Amino acid sequence: MSAPLIKGWCPGALRPMESGDGLVVRVRAHGGRLSREQARGLADLAIRHGNGLIDLSARANLQLRGICDHAAVVAELTMLGLIDADQASEARRNILVTPFWQAGDGTQTLAQELAETLAHGDLPLPGKFGFALDTGKSPVLREASADIRIERAGDAYHVLADGASQVASATQSNVIATALDLARWFIETGGAANGRGRMRAHLAEAVPLPAGFAQPAARVPAFAPAPGITPAGHMVALEFGQIHAEALAALADLAPLRLTPWRMLLLEGCDHAPVLPGLITAPNDPLLRVVACTGAPGCSQALGPVRDLARQLAPSVPSGGMLHVSGCSKGCAHPGTAKITMVARGEDFVLGYNCQARDANHSIHTPAQLLADPTLLTIRT
Repeated sequence: MSAPLIKGWCPGALRPMESGDGLVVRVRAHGGRLSREQARGLADLAIRHGNGLIDLSARANLQLRGICDHAAVVAELTMLGLIDADQASEARRNILVTPFWQAGDGTQTLAQELAETLAHGDLPLPGKFGFALDTGKSPVLREASADIRIERAGDAYHVLADGASQVASATQSNVIATALDLARWFIETGGAANGRGRMRAHLAEAVPLPAGFAQPAARVPAFAPAPGITPAGHMVALEFGQIHAEALAALADLAPLRLTPWRMLLLEGCDHAPVLPGLITAPNDPLLRVVACTGAPGCSQALGPVRDLARQLAPSVPSGGMLHVSGCSKGCAHPGTAKITMVARGEDFVLGYNCQARDANHSIHTPAQLLADPTLLTIRT
């Protein structure tokens, strides 16, 4: 059984990725927000030029699936204000923004400054290297994928390298410069060998941080996102992080949309949950305990279908647990550790406990065996 191909980069709008159901075109929303017009435009594009399916990624980007006319999509995305000047600028604009920002709190100003500085700079950052603007009332993105984190600290800011226990203090006027200096240090100290690399892995090599990073990082309670009302609007979850274009258009009729890394959308200023197919609005829905990628046949690297089985197994996942069902050992849907992991191997699945998809090696079962014995979804030591 051949290993999955690791490309080392993520798709974009200007650089799509071929998949089993056509091209995947990833749209990076500026400031993590889509206006109603932009959301409706994306829904229309997905219907006319794709298969009508739209994914919300773990980096809070939307992915149009099954695209067959890339040039037409780029032209229309340009009209919607969702295209960068070139592929290099697009790849560098890997910015995750807290969905809980408030108007006038500086978050969107910082997001724009960071995006513009990255676009006009020359930092050769790896394709998966990213920034998190976690500048709401309290940090909520510590578990989200990012290499450099900017967090609010009273009237100031902290810049944190992912995997570090020390931060540098900054002000609104120099926090972006401080973050980019850290990114430059990452490059200069060999963090991006062969064009790849992540901050946490670099720090694991015992590379000392720059001198200004000496203040202990604040301990932050784990954030548990859930559908429901928030100070910024109503949050809804998507089944397996996917939404049909018609449902996206219906949401756009209600409110502007803020994208999250939790496969949830925040309806800005909305005070109620819409009733639409594929939306999860109850905080105790079993599907919130399951993560599953596209699987076969939508992904050409998947070794089997995953979502139907994941949906059937969801009620058997213990409360507080997480089941990750992956079509291959790359584990794209959930790169981190899950309490229970299942990886497709043709007609069977290999299980793992408290591990990433690539490390699952505990036991092998058929879908029928897994459905017949839910105790297999109990954590094993």
